[in-house]
Amino acid sequence: MVRGGFFLFVVALTAPSLAVAETMSFGDAAAALAKSCGADITANCRGVNLDASRLKECLSRNRDVISADCKASYPSTLDAIQKRIAARVTVANACAREIVKVCGGSTKETSKSVPCLVTAKGASRNCTQAIIDAGYQ
Repeated sequence: MVRGGFFLFVVALTAPSLAVAETMSFGDAAAALAKSCGADITANCRGVNLDASRLKECLSRNRDVISADCKASYPSTLDAIQKRIAARVTVANACAREIVKVCGGSTKETSKSVPCLVTAKGASRNCTQAIIDAGYQ
């Protein structure tokens, strides 16, 4: 019973940090990655293009020599970056009506409509959620 209680306690403590990781900004993700994996990246991933997928591949390939702190944190941090990138891509689809009708823009140049989308009144629930998920609001 004590082991079960301890397990639930650990899950309760880690659950909020997982939720934060899903919505962390690019700056926060980079800072967390630098803090936990900076030395490991310098030592083992020198010359690797520092995009999330290549960096994750390098750290995975060198998993046996990187620090325990880095091993524990890099998967969720790099996944958070990938989720933020994917969310930004979906804004054009989720906000197509608002981009054209409310902002007078084009879905081919969504980034130009972002300031308008953030302040637009009457945006659909899907559009509003896509803007939040992408970190624009």
